[in-house]
Amino acid sequence: MKKIAGIRCQPFVVGINHRTSSMALRDRAFVEDKSAHDFLHELANEGVDQVLVLSTCDRVEIQAVGDSTLSEKIFEILAKHSDCGVEQIKAQSYFYENEDAVKHIFRVAASLDSQIIGEPQVFGQVKVAYRMARDVGCMGPELDALIQSAFTTAKRVLSETKVGHGPVSIAAVAVGVSQDLHGDLSSCNGLLIGNGEMGQLIGESLLKNGLGSLVVTHPLPTRISTLAETLHCNRVNFENLSDHLAKADIVLSALGRGKPVLSADIVYSVVRRRRYHPVFIADLAVPGDVEAAAHRIDGAFLYDIQDLERLASASQAQRRIEAEAGENIVMEEVASYLGARTARAAVPQLNSFRGWAEHLRIQVMAEAPDDAERATHLLLNRFLHDPSIALKNAARVGDRRMLEQALRQLFPGMECHDANKENKDRTK
Repeated sequence: MKKIAGIRCQPFVVGINHRTSSMALRDRAFVEDKSAHDFLHELANEGVDQVLVLSTCDRVEIQAVGDSTLSEKIFEILAKHSDCGVEQIKAQSYFYENEDAVKHIFRVAASLDSQIIGEPQVFGQVKVAYRMARDVGCMGPELDALIQSAFTTAKRVLSETKVGHGPVSIAAVAVGVSQDLHGDLSSCNGLLIGNGEMGQLIGESLLKNGLGSLVVTHPLPTRISTLAETLHCNRVNFENLSDHLAKADIVLSALGRGKPVLSADIVYSVVRRRRYHPVFIADLAVPGDVEAAAHRIDGAFLYDIQDLERLASASQAQRRIEAEAGENIVMEEVASYLGARTARAAVPQLNSFRGWAEHLRIQVMAEAPDDAERATHLLLNRFLHDPSIALKNAARVGDRRMLEQALRQLFPGMECHDANKENKDRTK
């Protein structure tokens, strides 16, 4: 892991996502837009003042630049927000710093860390998080430079590779199955249970492909308020789930509570109420939300996530190939960012060096205002005084090689001078 200059100004990331944590924990940790300002202010009050919060269906992530030891404070704030213990959060979280954090942030923006590789909406979600942090006053120059580089990386990955091309994998398959079963979707009703990212993607795709109506439900109504606004659809009461199921031609279940929400008996009852008019049920949770026995019920066309993935395997395989090219772009951009950051870190020292040299110039010009030769001798002697002493002292202790190499790097003209001197000596 490469250390970036400036220990108090390091990029770092604290978060939970679909790989490390349960849906239940992400539900509790989710930071809604209306509470994000307070969340950011609380982080800033603890010293994390260059920070953004990326909160989506599949991740709650704090991206920051500053003192990475403040990650402990972030865990405490996240635990308090989630109403759970710090150790519970830590057990299902990840922490990156320095180069690893830069790479992770770039991969997230480029949708290479997503559940569905290449989904462009992740880029938009990062942009929203960036604007919110900027509006609150948490977007300092170092974090701004980092996120702008992440945007550049994402644009390159999405434009220079085909990682986001073709059917939107599982979502496209789900739309195709719906159309095969029902034909024109304009007269169909859809029901989305839960707020998993896959459910949102398929819901959006169905609406774009002409779905007549879509409603969303969740045991915790606040968890889908933002989702309902995003999809421009209505929320319905989870307690009346059976009634909503009976009206739905397409059911997307993405609750992910670890146990079936729809038993085979419930599905059978729903099909009977629909007089065996077919219903497409997409079980998008792992473990599933729908009891497997529902496969055997006439009129119920149940596809779980594995079924949809198999149908989309060709598209996914192509995206994985393209993702390799995307990863190469990420590594190029990480190297570019780190190089630029290191160069920026040298600017204060360079300015100090130039200021010191200018001070010497002003001194000698005051001492020899009308004698250019004397002034240049004075300037040269004073400029070389300290380096000469340092080089002599290093030679006395047998450690001059490093200083000599530094001198030749700082003043490459020395090589030409030595070569000219050697040629003159040979001609004598």
